[in-house]
Amino acid sequence: MIIKKFQASTETEAIMLAKEELGKDAIVMNIKTISPKGIYRMFRKPVVEITAALDENITYKNDKVKSQSPAMPQRKQILPDIIYDDEPVNRQMFQPGNISSSAPSAIEAKLNDLQNLIEKQMNEKEKQGLEKDDVKSVEANKNLACIQLIYNQLVNNEVDEKYANQIIGEIEGNLKKDASMDNILASIYQKIILKLGQPKMIEIIGKTPKFVFFIGPTGVGKTTTIAKIASKFKMTEKAKVAFLTADTYRVAAVDQLRTYANILGIPLKVIYSEDEMLQAKEEFADYDIVFVDTAGRSHRSKEQRDDIEVLINSIPEDEREIYLVLSATTKYRDLIKITEAYSEILNYNLIFTKLDETSTIGNLFNIRMLTDAPLSYATFGQNVPDDITRVDAQNIAKQLLRGQ
Repeated sequence: MIIKKFQASTETEAIMLAKEELGKDAIVMNIKTISPKGIYRMFRKPVVEITAALDENITYKNDKVKSQSPAMPQRKQILPDIIYDDEPVNRQMFQPGNISSSAPSAIEAKLNDLQNLIEKQMNEKEKQGLEKDDVKSVEANKNLACIQLIYNQLVNNEVDEKYANQIIGEIEGNLKKDASMDNILASIYQKIILKLGQPKMIEIIGKTPKFVFFIGPTGVGKTTTIAKIASKFKMTEKAKVAFLTADTYRVAAVDQLRTYANILGIPLKVIYSEDEMLQAKEEFADYDIVFVDTAGRSHRSKEQRDDIEVLINSIPEDEREIYLVLSATTKYRDLIKITEAYSEILNYNLIFTKLDETSTIGNLFNIRMLTDAPLSYATFGQNVPDDITRVDAQNIAKQLLRGQ
């Protein structure tokens, strides 16, 4: 494995330098910004440094690189060959952490920003020269105004109006007329958490290897997500892990997964048919978990979906799990069509990627409600294995209610 560092004024330029020297098969492993130090730091701009890797089995673009073979760093951080330029969502909302108390006092503290916003908007509404009857109505029933503002907040965060109305309708009947703002917020907050449910995580149970299939459209980051999850099982749980890939349609898809496999020390097998899947099942019979990367094909093509379903059905139901990988940046209308296309594949779980590329996460809630499929993982950046975590219902609820 060849590993080199490249510096430039922008991330794009640094990646171009890496591709120019190492070739198009180079994989970006890490990206960081280096700020200048010393007395002249005010006059110098930060530079971007990337660490790139190339499998030694791949032909090099620059023969000079072939003789260099630095030691592998202890911390294995692998980055996909993708550049993200969009405004990021608040990354702290998706960092793993302790599950906090759901007591009203804790909720009040967490949602204090929204409460202040509601109070401010209600006060402004009274100052805008409304009719006296309107003002009296707001004063007489402030909880109704509060509910309306919370509803608007949910819709602004792209929660489908149907589901926002459902949440409001379910809590309105249980609220007292003189319910405080704290109680209203707490009720809606808890209702969202209940609807999101507990995340379904991948677990190793029993002695039979578990085959974990990753399905979904092109460009959502299935291969990188597999690398993130597999690296945690390999390094943290010391599990015996293998890779299978049926993604023989996308250019360099096999090479990308092979690079991850080489870095992690995981065997990789390419499969083209149901028979080869059965052969792989026998070959990896003594492994704990086998991750299967499927081709990212069009959800509009029934023939392509059928090919994936044949591979999945070659493994007994009690020995497999299926994860539908979706991008949080995809339009809700398209997400509906994608999930409808995969509706014949039962019992899948949901993974959402690219949360760092969107400012709203209403689609996570919408698709959870639409499909009733359990949420599982969320990814929010390029670093492997760091930028992935379990879906935290409390964090999502806070994000939907508070916004940015």
